Amino acid sequence: MTGLLKEGGLIVSCQARADNPLHGPMFMRAMALAAAQGGACAIRANGPEDVTAVAAVGLPVVGINKVFSGRFPVYITPNFESAVALAEAGADIVALDCTPRPRDGEPHETLVNRIRSELGLPVFADISTLDEGLAAEQMGADYIATTLSGYTEYTEPKPSKPDLTLVEALAKRVSVPVVAEGRYNTPELARTAIDAGAHAVVVGTMITNPREITRSFAQRMSA
Repeated sequence: MTGLLKEGGLIVSCQARADNPLHGPMFMRAMALAAAQGGACAIRANGPEDVTAVAAVGLPVVGINKVFSGRFPVYITPNFESAVALAEAGADIVALDCTPRPRDGEPHETLVNRIRSELGLPVFADISTLDEGLAAEQMGADYIATTLSGYTEYTEPKPSKPDLTLVEALAKRVSVPVVAEGRYNTPELARTAIDAGAHAVVVGTMITNPREITRSFAQRMSA
């Protein structure tokens, strides 16, 4: 189930929080279409409505379903119900937090198995450490992504650069495709991830979040 994402490809994350002027399915579909025209091989999108809108573009969709809780740190597709919603919306791949942290749902190893066996969809495991990546492969994950490096309590504080060391270590130790994600804000860094052994690279903010891009320019210019 690992043939959906092109080797050496760019996956564009089309997401916008509720406070962002570009929030909503119409805008995310436009972003996805622009990404497709620019050469993206797949789109990462959040929530059933955005997944449905983005799926119309025709690229493979890596769906996530963010369900926030004040009691649990895990919010990326934390339970089977959130995964079912993505499948029904048209996601081709379901991504979830595959760290061992507490979540409002079944254990992540159970969730990986149910997504693959009951929904018939590949699993994209978001992890933050080498050990988590190795464990995700043993659980049956089809892709392992470095998405959460620098974002879990035990990998903070978030560094300014991508975790290329983790990409390289995973590429040497696992047999499933490794996807680099997190702070790849230049084409050169994305290329470096491929050279380090990544199967593909996810880029979000620096392609689809003009508010943050503008903020980075303004802050740098006023420094």
